[in-house]
Amino acid sequence: MEPRLKYGQVAPGGLAKMRELEHYLNNETKLEPTLLGFVRLRASLMNGCEYCVRLHTEELRKLNETADRIDGLEGWRSSEAYTKRERAALAWTEAVTNIQAGHAPDAVYDEVRAHFNEVETVNLTLVVTTINAWNRIAISLGAYPGHGNGG
Repeated sequence: MEPRLKYGQVAPGGLAKMRELEHYLNNETKLEPTLLGFVRLRASLMNGCEYCVRLHTEELRKLNETADRIDGLEGWRSSEAYTKRERAALAWTEAVTNIQAGHAPDAVYDEVRAHFNEVETVNLTLVVTTINAWNRIAISLGAYPGHGNGG
């Protein structure tokens, strides 16, 4: 299946900047790799980005995450399989991804701040916003079922 646009070739400079941000988030923030993976997977599931769901599922498997935690992510609220820090990050992911109301609820922010310092909170928010950007690029410009010939 062909993408609508070969966006990596059409706008390489902008995508390179996004990759630089990803490099920073992955290598310089000290946020746990599994936490990053779960945040990215949760947002991708919410957004329906099949490519990113597959990518982040595979990344979590390579980090030796269990199938129960990966497969159970959509039901994380009713599961004891996630740490309090992960649960706060997942709630923040949902709040920031579903920002249509114009703000993230104070209760969710307060829970994030109970588990993440100021710098970590900013970096976590960057992870959420970046995966949402990647999801939107892949869904709107990439290849997905239903595009047909030429989108």
